[in-house]
Formats: sequence, C-alpha cells, structure tokens
Amino acid sequence: MAPDLETALLRAFVSAVRSGSISRAAAALGHSQPALSQQLRKLERAVGQPLLHRTATGVSLTKSGEALLPYAERILALSAQAVSAAGPAVAGHCGVGLIEDLASLPLTRALADFSRMNVDATLELVTSPGPQIRNALTEGRIQLALCDPFYLPDAPRWSARVPLTWTAGHNVDVSLDPLPLVLFSQPCRWRTPVLDALEAAGRRWRLVFESTSLAGVQAAVRAGLGASALLAQNVEPEMIVSGLPVLPEVEVALTRSASTDGDPLVNAVEAVLRRLIE
Repeated sequence: MAPDLETALLRAFVSAVRSGSISRAAAALGHSQPALSQQLRKLERAVGQPLLHRTATGVSLTKSGEALLPYAERILALSAQAVSAAGPAVAGHCGVGLIEDLASLPLTRALADFSRMNVDATLELVTSPGPQIRNALTEGRIQLALCDPFYLPDAPRWSARVPLTWTAGHNVDVSLDPLPLVLFSQPCRWRTPVLDALEAAGRRWRLVFESTSLAGVQAAVRAGLGASALLAQNVEPEMIVSGLPVLPEVEVALTRSASTDGDPLVNAVEAVLRRLIE
C-alpha cells in the first residue's frame, strides 16, 4: 500500500522550495532547522526518492521534486478548502482585491475551488496595482484587499512576511559583472530591498528590462534577458537560481470593509486567504 503523505511534510517541502533555503523555511514556519530537515527526510523516505539538492547556498529541486511540487501545492490548497467546506455553506457576493504578484495559480485555484463548493456564493477577483486596490475597497467594489500594507487605507487585520526568490533562464550567467536585472517598473516598493541586497553584497547590476506586469517580467526572464526577484509562487521551479545574495522577505497584509464584520461569506474567504498566505 502506498504511504499517505502528511500535509505537514508537504508544507515543509513547499516552503523549502519557495524559500530556496531550509533555514529560511524553518524560520517562516516557526520550526528549528533540524526539525524541518527531519520532516524533509521523512517525506523523501515516504516517496522513495530524493526531492532536493542541498548545497551551502540553498536547495534546488531534483527531477522527482519537480514532479511532486504541483501536487503538493494542490493538496495544501485543498486542505485549506476542506476546513472551510466543513462549516455551513455560505452565500452572497464577495469581491477580493489582489496585487498581481499574489494572483498566482495556487491562490486563484483555491478561490475557484471555494466557489465550486459554495454554489450560492459569487466571488469577484480584482487584480490591480496597490493604489487601485485601495480605491476599489473604499468605493465598495471589493470587500477584502490583500496587498502591500503601504496601500491599505486602514490598519490591516493581519499581515505576513513572504519570501522573494531569484529566478533566471538557463542561459543566464548569474556571475556576470554587472548582473543583468529584470525588474518591475516604478513605482514598485519591492525594487529597493532587492537592489539593497545586491549592493550590500558588493554586486554591481544593470537594468536590462522592466515591465508593469508580472507576465512581462516572467516572459523576459524566460527569454534569458537577465535575473529577477519574484514572490516564490511566481517562480518556475526549474528557473530558481542560487549563488546570488539572500533576499529579504516582503510584507503583505489584508484588510476588509468594516461593513462586512460578521459576514459569513467574507469570513470564510478571509480564512482561505490567510491559510494560503501564512
């Protein structure tokens, strides 16, 4: 009989991959590094294959790890959905505002699953830059906003630190001096910590491409124009690169319209978002 895969082990695996480091994943999950390493070894024993290449600079996926990652993310998303589904069905309309960086497949798929399981509920997903998300919230188009806390009109209900990850095409030499960079166009509040990390490490850089959209940045990276720093969930596993300075985490936060306090649908959607982000 095939072994069951514990969600705690899958969460450790996904966190290590997305953080690019066992130590960073352990800090994010509130574990010690030895404890997280033990969970990863237990998962590898369960599947019968090594999942990660471990080096002094971080971790990268083996072929077996690449195959497991999308299933692990799907299982974790469904686990979050199952907790919500166990409660009473909810109905009504809920608008959710996300910055484009957060509108990645795991999160949007989880919201789609939620909608499928709550047939009397309608979700509207609004993807825009931070200032437009703030406007949509104050105008009442959306009831939940998840973005950089700088753009929120009120103090957030909760916030989380999420990792940035270096990514580059296979033909990009990340030892080049200066390092070719692909970045989001200004204003982008996450450019500064990326550039500060490079300068603190004594790495020179040059900007070769910038875009206002996530798709544009990802396309430039795939084309081999240079390296970029993206939220971990927006990096294709085979394009995670090591050997560059450790990147800081960035903060995302959630707020909601005061008029929705106690609304069962908005409560349930917020709970899904929080489980997936944290």
